[in-house]
Amino acid sequence: MMSGLKGKVAVVAAGHSRWGIRNATWRELAQEAGRELFKAVPDLDRKDIDSLFVGAAEPERFAFQSHVAPLVADMLGLKPWRVVQRTELACSSGQSAVRSAAMAVATGMSEIALCIGVEKMNLPNMAEAQTSMACVLDREFDGPAGASAPPFFALTAQRHMHEYGTTEEQMALVSEKNHENSTSNPYAQFQKPVPRDKVMSSRMVAPPLKLFDCSGITDGAAAVLVTSAERAKEFTDQAAYILGSGQSAIGGNLANLASWTTWEPAKIASHEAYKMAGIEASDLDFVEAHDCFSISEIIEYEDLGFCKKGEGGKFIEEGNPYIGGKIPFNPRGGLLGMGHPFGATGISQIAEVLWQFQSKVPKKRQVAGAELAMTHNLSGAANVHSVLVWGRAPTVGG
Repeated sequence: MMSGLKGKVAVVAAGHSRWGIRNATWRELAQEAGRELFKAVPDLDRKDIDSLFVGAAEPERFAFQSHVAPLVADMLGLKPWRVVQRTELACSSGQSAVRSAAMAVATGMSEIALCIGVEKMNLPNMAEAQTSMACVLDREFDGPAGASAPPFFALTAQRHMHEYGTTEEQMALVSEKNHENSTSNPYAQFQKPVPRDKVMSSRMVAPPLKLFDCSGITDGAAAVLVTSAERAKEFTDQAAYILGSGQSAIGGNLANLASWTTWEPAKIASHEAYKMAGIEASDLDFVEAHDCFSISEIIEYEDLGFCKKGEGGKFIEEGNPYIGGKIPFNPRGGLLGMGHPFGATGISQIAEVLWQFQSKVPKKRQVAGAELAMTHNLSGAANVHSVLVWGRAPTVGG
């Protein structure tokens, strides 16, 4: 089934809201992203959108609203008649929406699908927001130990430093790079550079992770339009085509993880995606990866196949993941620079891929001549990893 996706499904348009601490409501964020998408395809008749997929992690807790897919349809003036659904996979909820839409299109269940990711995370009481985010991990098993995301990734960083000599300075380089990239992204929550010394001197959150080693608590939305390769030409002369897909889950609570410092599901998911696409990691031109914490990107250099295990810190010290380097990581600013509204992140990454292929991003962050890209998300205690490989053409070298 999944091999049937290769080159048959395309993203043809995207829309984005401004991300940050917003006064806008959950539904208003959805409307902003939807409005921008419709502007990108002015000839699209909304009556032709037969399916709607909404990525949303915790609207019940953040916005006190469930049954959100029909709500979004109403807010955007849609009347989908083939598939209407919400996808939830914590931080990977947005990519899950696109994966579901792609399978619907590839099987003929849908012809034109709108995917939108939305999260409204900033609440009047920060304690309530933090309590809600703690639900992403195994609340009953790990919750009593205080294992929310910052402590988990802090322990991961400590262990990686112990095993491989990774340094706080190397992690600070990840944050500095991604905040620099986000300065040219008008949608980003953070649009000012954060030099490494400012990262290093920022407030400690969970040792060794400091404030700027952590992605933000973010309100935002992003949307993409998904259709078949055949119909893509009706909307654009430059689409982004799915060439490969992989997803893997190992463990649930912290006791059942395969490893703290080697993310086996990332290795499995990326291997499956590369195999389907018929490429190697070295063939990619850029990567949109899940840098929820600075240590995450360092481990992803390793487990997604760009350097040897334990050499992630050295990999960034040598300049490899910068724009203009060997393999640019997170040219839009990543989660550290963009912010991280759970349901929207995966779709924002895909929007960046499309706009990179269309040369619609500011020159400062344009990856010259990009033909192949990857979007990667992790969720939970890094126990689930989701990967899509994208091409400017429906076949490699096409």
